[in-house]
Amino acid sequence: MLACGLLLPALPAGAADKLVLTAGVLAPYTTPDRQGFLDQLMAAVFHELGLEAELLIYPTATERGMRNANEGVDDGLAMRVAGLERQYPNLIRVPEPVAFNDFVAMSIKYRFATTGWDSLLPYEVSYILGWKVFEQNVPTAKERTLVRDAEQLFTLLARDRTDVVLYERWQGLALTQAMGLQVQVLEPPLVRTPMYIYLHKKHAALVPRVAQALVKLKRNGTYDRIHDATLGKQR
Repeated sequence: MLACGLLLPALPAGAADKLVLTAGVLAPYTTPDRQGFLDQLMAAVFHELGLEAELLIYPTATERGMRNANEGVDDGLAMRVAGLERQYPNLIRVPEPVAFNDFVAMSIKYRFATTGWDSLLPYEVSYILGWKVFEQNVPTAKERTLVRDAEQLFTLLARDRTDVVLYERWQGLALTQAMGLQVQVLEPPLVRTPMYIYLHKKHAALVPRVAQALVKLKRNGTYDRIHDATLGKQR
């Protein structure tokens, strides 16, 4: 687990305690220098509300992060898919999306249009164990290799032990660049999913305020500036 304090001003006397939100994403969403997309966006959102927050990163223990938020150990989740409230009833979803995640196929030697899950059938496919979007959709008739983390995933690709890997676009691009791999993102995305903030029910009164802050940042250009500086201008 990694902890990244959001760069916010000190709270005045009598203000609410610091909020602790968790995330399971790495660069370019979160970075050690706190300049990732989610680092900057969460700082800006809670600054609008006059609140201090801390972002905890659970890169290999996403279930723990969601369980802690549901139990009130942490105050919420910074970026998760819709529908978690069905499994974690103490969480309330902020209705305004934080971002859209592209779940894509990536390859070194193959080029083809990923127009649907069946487009993967001729290839050996690998992805990370526990990523439900892939477990539920990758055709079961084709050989699949499941791994524990992203480094293992792209090492398989680099060693030509799999044809295609499935991952999230921006984290995949950042990691392959760091590994020195020339990887092609296959288009279009297999799934494009809106991602949301969740807060524990004890912070229910904050939910509409957080949504309003996000809308404000999108309207005044702050959101686009953060997005373009960290993820790039592609939408």
